[in-house]
Formats: sequence, structure tokens, C-alpha cells
Amino acid sequence: MAHFSLRGKSLAALAFACLIVLVPAAVIVWLGVDRLREEFGSAHAQNLAILNQQHMMAPLSVELALSRQWAASAATRHWLRNESDPEAARLFFLEAETYRRAVHDQTYSISSLASGNYYFSDGDALADRQPRYVLSPTEPADAWFYDTLASNAEYNVNVNPDRILEISRVWINVPVRDEDGTPLGVAGSSINLTSFLDGLRGRDEDGVTPIVFDRMGAIQAHPDPALIAYNSGASGSDGEHTVYSLLDADGADAVRTAMQQAARDPSHAVELHAALHGERQHVALAYIPRLDWYAAVAVDPARWSGNAMRQWLWPALGALAATLLALLLIAALLAERLVLRPIRRLQTSARAVADGRYEVELPDASDDEIGDLGRAFGEMARRVRSHTEDLECRVRERTLALQQANDAMSAAQRQINASIDYASLIQRAILPDRQLTQFLGEQHFVMWRPRDVVGGDFYIFHQDGENCLLGLMDCAGHGVPGALMTMLARAAVDHAIHAAGPADPAGILARCDAVMRTMLADAHLPRALATNADAALVYIDRSAGRLVYAGARIDLYASDGADVQRHRAARRALMDRRQGAYTNLQLPLRPEWTYYLVTDGFLDQAGGERGWSFGDERFEALLRRNAGRPPAEQAEAFTRELAAYQGNNPQRDDITLLSFRFH
Repeated sequence: MAHFSLRGKSLAALAFACLIVLVPAAVIVWLGVDRLREEFGSAHAQNLAILNQQHMMAPLSVELALSRQWAASAATRHWLRNESDPEAARLFFLEAETYRRAVHDQTYSISSLASGNYYFSDGDALADRQPRYVLSPTEPADAWFYDTLASNAEYNVNVNPDRILEISRVWINVPVRDEDGTPLGVAGSSINLTSFLDGLRGRDEDGVTPIVFDRMGAIQAHPDPALIAYNSGASGSDGEHTVYSLLDADGADAVRTAMQQAARDPSHAVELHAALHGERQHVALAYIPRLDWYAAVAVDPARWSGNAMRQWLWPALGALAATLLALLLIAALLAERLVLRPIRRLQTSARAVADGRYEVELPDASDDEIGDLGRAFGEMARRVRSHTEDLECRVRERTLALQQANDAMSAAQRQINASIDYASLIQRAILPDRQLTQFLGEQHFVMWRPRDVVGGDFYIFHQDGENCLLGLMDCAGHGVPGALMTMLARAAVDHAIHAAGPADPAGILARCDAVMRTMLADAHLPRALATNADAALVYIDRSAGRLVYAGARIDLYASDGADVQRHRAARRALMDRRQGAYTNLQLPLRPEWTYYLVTDGFLDQAGGERGWSFGDERFEALLRRNAGRPPAEQAEAFTRELAAYQGNNPQRDDITLLSFRFH
């Protein structure tokens, strides 16, 4: 067998390790190229859609706002009613010049319904006051004017080539109407269509098609001018110039659904897959609110990613290979400098110390540098056996072990505390504080005090149009177990609301009980482990002036400051050993009354001179004293009185109180 030095063995091992890592990595990368291409194509389409949305919204929104302000001007209306009045014309054209300088392309147009005169200004003072031509109802090219006045829309935006003026622009047309709604004419401005298209992101990228279309699907901007639906804003568009004509039936349906989603959330682009011109592509579209348009970008992953891969993938692989080779060389140099050279120095020193003074029996060793070093130190180690050094060695080992154990315990404690703090943030994130504030404003308050950092109580809010569903849930257990139960219960509640509907609290409780039993059916939990949960739900039907209540061991209190009403819940909790039956209780929604849902942690809190529970009677007296006050003052009063009663006694249970009223 050939003799290899330690240097040769190190280099061979490093090269073999690189080979073992690189071969599977190369296979995985090769298999993941398609996935990577799809993900990058999708992300690129969404980013370009948002960029095009923002690019078009800013200038067109400004242009639209200026045009509407000009159309509503008193000078504009007065001149259109008295077009032959020199003083009215002077005031109008003075104001029109100010408007022209403010708009993007410094042009404007205005047309009179009474005379049919069409005025267009591009800064030529002499030509501005003379009509460029006279509109006619029988001329197809003038249909935009009469369609705009006939439409009920406050404005329309058209891509319209004007054959007479030999210009093609994006026209913003705003009807000018008298105070009584009588149409007087159409005013507006324009933006050069060429600069509009040049501004679309992705237009020059291979495999990327930016498209702009309106809510009817009429194409307003496209790299292919033949596909644009000219003059679609006022009279609609034919089927040949819509985005649907570029898609198959399934793709058209998908685009209509995506349009609805994008309109609900204009801040995000909606992504879908569709066959555009017969090729499967990633399509992302974003809604432009002020224009009621959609900015879409279609990315053909095969064409786009192929160009991207040529630009960066193969250079990246070459750079990776060069980097690995450089790392191999650096590792070899480091092995020589940091391992082999010190070992040779230690070998020389050990032989000098071992010269004739130490004798040890050496086991069979290898013939490389490590073997020589072992033999040299073996000869020296035979005489290093004093009891002092042995004792010091043991003390050091035991001290190190103890220190390591202490460090491990401290690290574990820190990790546990950090995990519990993080769990508290997660638990607070599921509480609907923001939704409650948005819906109820100052007409509610919540007292939520877990016994530990996290707890088993949480409260519920679900908006149903002008109505809403409110509720509390008290899961068995405290701390981390209780918090985990709240996650399970919250998922069950959301499922039950979706299944039963928010207007049926009893149905939600029954459905929630069934879902939780199903979730834990195969868990084989010990019988001593409590998994039950108290709950109460109240559906507020504002239109009917009533509330619907159902509870599982959590009662509904109501008070007007003079009287207190307590509506009893079902006796059995959710997940009880025997399944409970829950019914809806319908009550009138009284504006002067305040309603309360409270967990047993409040009522069972020990305090006072004898350490007794706070109790129902004391709680009802608290309601009488404070129900007539504003909710914010009630919250302070409840917190203050509970703290005073509790004193130095520890908190027994998680405490949650939800109060609300409707004026």
C-alpha cells in the first residue's frame, strides 16, 4: 500500500467531502430549476404589476383631479352658457391658461354642446380662442363627445386617436353640467400615449407583456397597438379588443375573479395562471382605483427565465466552481500552516524531552506524523503520574462538568422564559382589540389579565356587516397549557362560526364542542387532565334591535345602573364529560343598558379580610354603581375595586371581562 503523508490524506479527504456534497447538490439544483423559474416568474409578474399601477396612478390621478376642478369652475360654466360673450370668454381663457400650465402635457380641450365647437390648446395663444373644428352627432369620430354627455359617469378616460389633429393621446373627459344638471359641454386634458406606454415596466423584457385594461376588460395599453380598444371609456369596447379575447374560457373566468379580488385590496397584486395567446403564463394584476383600470403583467416563464438563466445562472455556477477550487487551495494552505507545521514542532520538542528519561510501552501506531507525535508523547506520559497532578486533573474535570451543567441550566431557563414571552405575543395577536375598537369605539372595554405570562382566557369578535358576534372563552388550565388550549379553541370557534353562521350563538357553541371533541378524540389524554372550556356568545342584531345570547357556564349580565339582570348559561361546559345542550336567548337591545361577560377568574378571586371569593353579589353591586358611567371610567373602576379587594392575595385564575353597549 502506498505511503501517504498527513498532508496527502487531508487533501484527499477534503476533495472527497467536496465531491460528496457537490454531486447531490448539483442533482437537487438541476431538479429545482423549474420550481425556481416558476417562483421567480410569479414574483416578477407581481412586482411589475404593482410598479405599473403606481406609475400610472400618480400622473393620471393628478390630471383627473385638475380636470374635474376646471370643469366645475364657475368661469367655465358661465362661458359655455354665453360662448359669444367677450367678457366671459376673457375670464374663461385666462383661467384655462392657468389650468393648461398645471397639467402634464400642458394641453387642454373643451367642447360646447350648444355650438358644437371643439377647442384645443397647446400653448398657442392665437389659436387657443378659435375652435379647431365643429362636432357633429352624425360623425363617428365625434361619438366620444355625445357618449360622454349621455353617460352618468362623472368622467371617463379614453385612448383615442384623433384623425383630424393627427395625435393619439390618453384623453380625460369630464362632463360640464349646470347647477341643475343640464349638460353644457366636455372639458379635459390628455397625456401622450407614447410616453404612457414607454413608462410601463417590463415592456422591453423578453417574455414579459404589460397590459392595461378597464373594468369591462377593454385593453387601454398594450405593446401591440392593434389590440388597444380605442374610445372604450364612453361607449364600451367590442369583444376583439378585450383582455378576454387573449385568453381561453378558463383564463377569462380566472381573470374576472382576480379583478374582484384586486379591487377589494388595491395595495396587493393578485396572481393567477392563464393561457395567453395559447401559452401558459404567470399573470399578475393590480387595481387602479381612481381610474377603475387594472394593470396586468403576463410573464412567460420559459422565455423570461431562459434569458435570466443565461444572464446569471451559468455565470453563477462558474463562480461557484471557482470559489470551491479556491476554498480547496485555501484549506490545503491552512492545513499546512495550522496543523502540520505545529505538529512537527511538537514532535521535535517531545523527542527532546523523552531522550532517555521516560519509558512507555507504545501501542501499534500509524507511520504518519500523528503516529510519531503519539509515540513521543507516550514516552513522556509514562512518568507523569503523580497524585497531585491526578487530583488536579479530577478537580478540573469535575469543576468543568459542574460549570457546564450550570451553563446548560441557565441557557434552558433563558430559553423557556423567552419562549413564554414569545407565546404571550402570539396569544395577544389573536385577540381582536383593533377590530373591537374599530366597530364599537369607546362604547366597550376589555379587562384581560392572565394569571401567568400567558393564560387560558380569550375573547371573540366577528363582524357581520352592521351586526357583530361578541364572546368570551375560558379554557381549562393556566400558563402554557391554558394558552395552547386557547389556540385549539380559537381554531374550533372560527370553524364553528363559518359552519353555523355568526347569528346562531347556540349553534356555534354546539359546533365548537363537536369540533374540539373530534380534535382530541385520538389524543388518549389522561382522565385527570381537564380539557373543558366555559364560553358565552352574544350576537348583536342592530337592525332588529335585539341581541341573541347563548352560554356554557358564563352568564350574561346587563345593568342600567339601577337594576341588574343576570341571564343564566347552560350548566355544562364545552368538552364536558357529558355533552351539553345550548339554546339561544333573544333579548331586546336597550341603548341605556350596558352588557357584561365575565369569566370565573374575576368572581372567584380571593381577597378581603377573610380571603373569600369576590362573589356574584359583590359583582352585581359593582355593576349598579358603575353601569351608567362611560366604559373607560368603568374599566378604571373595575380594575381599582378588584385590586383593592385582592390586596396581597395571589391571583387565582385568568381574569377576563368584556363590556359593551350600543347607543
